[in-house]
Amino acid sequence: MTASDSSAAIAVDRLTGFHGPDLHDLCDAAEAAILHGGGFGWLLPPPRQTMEAYWQGVLLVPERELFVGRLDGTIAGSAQLVRPPRNNEAQSLTGQLTTFFVAPWARGHGLAPALVASIEEAARASGLRVLNLDIRETQARAIEVVEDAGFVRWGMHPHYAWAADRWVTGYHYYKDLNGNGALPREGGGAAGPGR
Repeated sequence: MTASDSSAAIAVDRLTGFHGPDLHDLCDAAEAAILHGGGFGWLLPPPRQTMEAYWQGVLLVPERELFVGRLDGTIAGSAQLVRPPRNNEAQSLTGQLTTFFVAPWARGHGLAPALVASIEEAARASGLRVLNLDIRETQARAIEVVEDAGFVRWGMHPHYAWAADRWVTGYHYYKDLNGNGALPREGGGAAGPGR
């Protein structure tokens, strides 16, 4: 997926190995996002070797696919598609969108929606029917992006995370990848209000 906004070129691709400055750029983007409050669990950036080991480990997990967003060729954000392990047959049709961020210096070019769209496309190609995700209430832009993409907020957790000496609420979302917004019930009826 490639597009352009103003004079900046954006692209999203699945990363299966690190080449050139990819690992360095991904760590830089993640650190900037963490410092700006858009981290994916970290509140402060860990030491660089810990961050590098994390990203290298992601590529080793068979159930994870790492997508990166590039701005003018430089990695500026990422998202992961996590499929359930093979022994989880009951949830074999559901996936998780996680580790979703764009560095502050790269925002406003359309990378976040492009990352979400790429994860959805990969989920469909993997045979998944539902995509789940959760987001801290403080991540307003991420919430806007996923709601614009058609994700449905189904719940909230008032003690989702501890940050800045207080509990932060988390929002939980799902998306029916068949595109109709309502999950089908057994027997073909739609699950929705009044059904």
